Amino acid sequence: MSPRAAWRLESLGFARVYDYVAGKADWGSFGLPLEGASSGARRVAAHVRADVPTCRLDDELAAVRKRVARAGWDTCFVVAETGVVLGRLGRAALSGDDGRSVEEAMTPGPSTIRPSARLDEVVERMRRQNLGSLPVTTPDGRLVGLLLRADAEQALER
Repeated sequence: MSPRAAWRLESLGFARVYDYVAGKADWGSFGLPLEGASSGARRVAAHVRADVPTCRLDDELAAVRKRVARAGWDTCFVVAETGVVLGRLGRAALSGDDGRSVEEAMTPGPSTIRPSARLDEVVERMRRQNLGSLPVTTPDGRLVGLLLRADAEQALER
């Protein structure tokens, strides 16, 4: 929408008007609400677990291991101050040698998906690649959460 159109809507009494020039696909990729037949429960955003643990590069691995276990998880995402995903600590890294740093133990640059991705297509990918989960990030790399395959499959059955 053009700035002129946004201004006109405001003048007509619409309180929340956005001049979002990047487009609908980008809007949805940031996990913002979409309308239409293919929105809502059929998108990844509706099924993301946002409570997945995070840590920083300079955190002590032993402390991260304890925190992740207390939270009931077996994975942790290494993020920058801004929330950008730098790496992932999986089961092997979290059960490994305490002498390593988070940076040494992590798998750098994990593959991610967007909140706007179609759930059925993502589940098919997870099955094909035998993945139990996939991290969900915004286009600028910020962590939204983790999509668990079991949750996604269950959602598709409903």
